[in-house]
Order: sequence, then C-alpha cells, then structure tokens
Amino acid sequence: MAKHTLSVLVENKPGVLARIAGLISRRGFNIDSLAVGETEHTEISRMTIVVDVDELVLEQVIKQLNKLVEVLKVVELEPDAAVQRQIVLIKVRADGTTRGQILELTQMFRCNVVDVTADSVVIEATGAPNKLIALLEVLEPYGVKELVQSGLVAVGRGTRSITDRARKSA
Repeated sequence: MAKHTLSVLVENKPGVLARIAGLISRRGFNIDSLAVGETEHTEISRMTIVVDVDELVLEQVIKQLNKLVEVLKVVELEPDAAVQRQIVLIKVRADGTTRGQILELTQMFRCNVVDVTADSVVIEATGAPNKLIALLEVLEPYGVKELVQSGLVAVGRGTRSITDRARKSA
C-alpha cells in the first residue's frame, strides 16, 4: 500500500464532507489526512484527502467518488507534480537553559514562535510533511507537550487549474 493524495472538487453544500468520509470509511479505509475549504469560487470547495491504499483500491475509491452527485472532479496529485503543505503547532518544554537552543532550531526550520511562557514555547511550522517530521525529531529531546496539525493541502504545479475545468463541465 502507498499514500495517495486526492484533490476533490465538490459543491459547497452541507453534508458533502460526511458523505465522502462515509464512502471511504464504509470500504474499510482510513483517511490519513483531510483538509476542506472554499476555493476561489464560493460555490465550490476543495477537499484534499490522503489515503493509504493500493492502486486497485484507489481506482475503486475514485470511481465511487465520481458517482456522488456533489463531486465535480477528482484528481490524484502526484508528489513531484504538486505543492504539498501542512501546518503544525508544537508546544515544547523550554526553560531558561533550553530556550535559546529551541529558538535557534526554529530559525533553522523557518518556524514562528507564537507563544512563550516560563516553561514552554509554542512553535508554528508550515511546510512539506517531511520537513515537519524532521522538525519534530529534533524537538523531541526537549519534550513535546502538545501537538496539533492540519490536514495536508496540495495544488498541482503549473498553470492548469482543476477548478476552472470543473466549472466548465458543470
């Protein structure tokens, strides 16, 4: 099995997210990541879904998604042909002796410190998933107290837009 990133354009209506998540879960597959938001067209939302399935199952999932009335377009985004980003907030233990080292690491990874207390620092990091994994690995020895992350968002590279193509066919 391998991770696949799907960009799904849907009508921006109540219940669409539940129908799509239900379709995937009913087939016994886990959604590794899910991000949803309005596109540049308020009547269309884009769902970025990451699933860990083999190629045959992926094909079935895409076919089932395309059968839903509210789904306008489904595209698999290959990692080398897409820009992929996540955001993560990490609360790390930081006292007077370790705070300087942690702040130095945040600069190396181009992160933002968004909150500082006497015994912790909250770091905001945005980037490709592998960058965020590397950041977590270097912060782990300091003590990660809390972690929250967004779902992956992705868009294809180049001038083509699936939103424009979906609106023309709708």
